[in-house]
Amino acid sequence: MMIQPPPPGSIIQIDWHRSADSKEYLSRIRSKKQRRRFGLLEAPVLPPHLSVDTVRYKVFISGKSGVGKTSLAARLAGVDIPNMHYETTGIETTVVFWPVKLRENGQVLFFRLQLWDCGENALRRFDHLLPSCKEQVDAILFLFSFTDRASFEDLSNQIARASDPSDNIVKLVVGTKFDLFMHTDVTERDVRKFQEVWGLPVFRVGGDVVGGFGEVAPLLNALAERLWYQDCMAMGAAQPGPVTVTEARVPLPFRP
Repeated sequence: MMIQPPPPGSIIQIDWHRSADSKEYLSRIRSKKQRRRFGLLEAPVLPPHLSVDTVRYKVFISGKSGVGKTSLAARLAGVDIPNMHYETTGIETTVVFWPVKLRENGQVLFFRLQLWDCGENALRRFDHLLPSCKEQVDAILFLFSFTDRASFEDLSNQIARASDPSDNIVKLVVGTKFDLFMHTDVTERDVRKFQEVWGLPVFRVGGDVVGGFGEVAPLLNALAERLWYQDCMAMGAAQPGPVTVTEARVPLPFRP
């Protein structure tokens, strides 16, 4: 049975990244006013008085060729977006760290999101790639481009291919190239109708990567909130807040 998502902002403080309280945590994922890129074995290093638990999740980015899967991964990680489009030849992974504060008890958690990106042509040529991307996945981001009508109309095929209605995987839809509004092939009416039919939230991204978090924070917060809620409900908690990190997800200690 699919777990119904919580109302936005009911589990985490969605504007916490703008508060003074968050600055020292966010500084650990920045370097010289730019986002720091983390390798598979790296993590933010915090002083003892800021020691927090880290929870780990696997996120698969699904979408037609050219919609911006690799660019979205770069955007969420805060690194340079490729100037030219190239087809991802296999599976590429990107690690994103994002701190959140739980609303009920004020606990701060670092979410470690490992983003999996695989080229559409590679998925078609090699049968084992899609099962690898879906194996033990916690969330799927379904992408379409506002400048590519066909990618929007393909969303239903994406959702059917990469997930099952009965699973408990977190599913979010992301519309890319939203800044190119003069060339849009997808209207707001189209988006509203899709949301009514599928019951999935649609997030919009576009524009340049900057040192701030304003553009990516809504998507990262929604992803973190739904993942945490899903784990808590899977543990049978009536209220998500009191579930400990150890119960919900084995933490990754901060180590350099």
